[in-house]
Amino acid sequence: MLDGLKRVNRAASAALLHAGAAGLIVMTAVIGWQVFGRFVLNDSPSWAEQLALILMIWYVFFAAAAGVREGFHIRIVAVQTALPSAGRRLLRLAAHVIVGLSGIALLVWGGELVARTWSHVIPTLGLPRGVAYLPLPLSGALMAFFAVELILEDGMGEDSADVEDGQWS
Repeated sequence: MLDGLKRVNRAASAALLHAGAAGLIVMTAVIGWQVFGRFVLNDSPSWAEQLALILMIWYVFFAAAAGVREGFHIRIVAVQTALPSAGRRLLRLAAHVIVGLSGIALLVWGGELVARTWSHVIPTLGLPRGVAYLPLPLSGALMAFFAVELILEDGMGEDSADVEDGQWS
């Protein structure tokens, strides 16, 4: 069961990172077009700023969700490394539970924010304002899902993805 979950989560994480990279590239192109329009054409596109902002929100939250699984969020490991093996596992388990609960909070309250703002329109894009907030519940659900994998790994005694890499210590 855990192998299947790992396979699904690995694919989801890779897809999130690729989507995030694509969002960053498109956002860079949109901002480039806005700068070109403003300084060369003397006619800045009205939609560019809002589109760039929405793209940034989407790719940041996608990368944040992938970061839960891949273990590339910033953390302080001084206490963790000072503990015996059982203490380290317990500390990791507590951290994964907190991350999972945070993901559920993003899912619930982000979903509420999307629902409350869906009827508002972004004038320059003609899109519902909720589109800008949609990554909150999506990434929250994925963060919680990825945290479940990490909790199960630690519960089964396997090395989780966030074991400290000596290269960065």
